[in-house]
Amino acid sequence: MLRYRFDVVLRLTLLQRHFATSLPQRADSQFRIPVIDFSKFRTSSSANEKKETATDIVSAFKESGFVYLSNHGIDPLQVQSTFKKSSDFFSLPYDVKKRLAWEDPRSNRGYVEIGRERVTQSADPEEIAALREKAPDFKESMEIGRDWDSTWKNQWPSEDAVPGFKQNILDFYETCHELHVQVMRSIALGLDLQEHFFDHKIDEKCHNLRLLSYPAMKSSLLKDDGQARAGAHSDYGTLTLLFQDEVGGLEVQNPHTGEFVPATPITGTIVVNVGDLLARWSNDILRSTLHRVVAPQAQKISETESVTPKRHSIAFFCNPNFSAEVSCLPNCGDAVKYPPVNTGDYIVGRLAVTYT
Repeated sequence: MLRYRFDVVLRLTLLQRHFATSLPQRADSQFRIPVIDFSKFRTSSSANEKKETATDIVSAFKESGFVYLSNHGIDPLQVQSTFKKSSDFFSLPYDVKKRLAWEDPRSNRGYVEIGRERVTQSADPEEIAALREKAPDFKESMEIGRDWDSTWKNQWPSEDAVPGFKQNILDFYETCHELHVQVMRSIALGLDLQEHFFDHKIDEKCHNLRLLSYPAMKSSLLKDDGQARAGAHSDYGTLTLLFQDEVGGLEVQNPHTGEFVPATPITGTIVVNVGDLLARWSNDILRSTLHRVVAPQAQKISETESVTPKRHSIAFFCNPNFSAEVSCLPNCGDAVKYPPVNTGDYIVGRLAVTYT
């Protein structure tokens, strides 16, 4: 049975990761997010070439936890179409979107209005509630899971309201899952495991596709203590595939200095980062790095005020099967840091304290 609270293991996990990233380390380290050509893995018939790309990806995930993936195989027209459908959805009247409201962390489906979510590294529900009251994340989102789930159903706008929305989103969900499988295969090779090691641990497609809208807002509102479009946090699952528009605002924390560095959009690439469960699976050999969304360059509207432009992004949060046990992988050290954890319990626990 899925739990609605963090257990002691989860609290220790977050505390350990917080201290590991907050203490200065190798302050002279040059932090970078590399661009990796994934076509060399996807299409190569050469085992050596696939291994070379896999090694590059794992090396980047060990160092920064992030990569830009180019030549990833997803049609740019499909990405553009999904962004268009996302924009069409967020343009709907609030009353229409509100009828599709997110209700339950076990479902994690539906519309999340501005201010309802507060992402953070805290494991304390009271602390998170206080942060949400003081400085909620200034964004709205639409959460979509696998559509054939017998217990938890997606919440769709009517076909009249957003023509083609449902089919477009479902197709994109499948496309992202297929890329997730390929990247996990590269990670397996990069960790000297069998290429298909993860296949049957991620084949139930227990993912979350999140459409995100960051409305234009006065810059002064982002100057309050702790306020951001999305606060500093790490992700929960195995990987996140992030599709950015040209506005930007994503920043990644240099784990060696604590400084946040812009992850500037690069046309044709996907930002891919390690989530907490994959870090835990790898005994922290692969790094789940803090990141946030801040306001990009503002446009001045008066002598005393400026406005940040609206921003859209699409995040595909990849997870292991909810029935899967996550325990230390082979080849990831003798001193095991974390006891085994059930994926479903872990994800629901994180979600339960993030939302009101």
